[in-house]
Amino acid sequence: MIYVALLRGINVGGNNKVGMKQLKQVFEEAGMSSVKTYINSGNIIFTDTSRPKAEITTVLEEAIYAHFGLQIKVLIYSFDEYKPIAEAIPAEWTNDTQMKSDVLFLWEEVDTESVLEGLSVKPEIDSVYYVQGAVLWSVARENVTRSGMSKIIGTPLYKLVTIRNVNTVRKLYAMMQSG
Repeated sequence: MIYVALLRGINVGGNNKVGMKQLKQVFEEAGMSSVKTYINSGNIIFTDTSRPKAEITTVLEEAIYAHFGLQIKVLIYSFDEYKPIAEAIPAEWTNDTQMKSDVLFLWEEVDTESVLEGLSVKPEIDSVYYVQGAVLWSVARENVTRSGMSKIIGTPLYKLVTIRNVNTVRKLYAMMQSG
């Protein structure tokens, strides 16, 4: 089965530095196959045909700790779980000089539509939607500092998400589709 692993908090602000070449090797040594990384922020496409997802998560977190000495949370989606998230992103959403659009991938314990109740959304500025496994968020660049979504940083919920911009989400989806 094809999976994507999203690592939380690596190579951010000079912290938890992890080389993608080494990370690819760690995944391969942990038994994953067809391993591909995308950009330097902890996005890995791979195949595993023998283990359940929960076991894969544990194996990878332990392998990353053993190799890098870092306790990094790993969030894994199968292709069938990732596809509806990627396809739910409105076509007009971009991540560029005009618009900031992100996907907040959710850990299982907060993966419910009620997660929206804990967000500080300003409907006149923010476009925010829940889809199983994620929260989709978009705002005009000129309004980013006024957006309520920036208030998620430092909250308990923030520790249970990993964020990717829509360009990255779409690219990972294309990579998963091509195998």
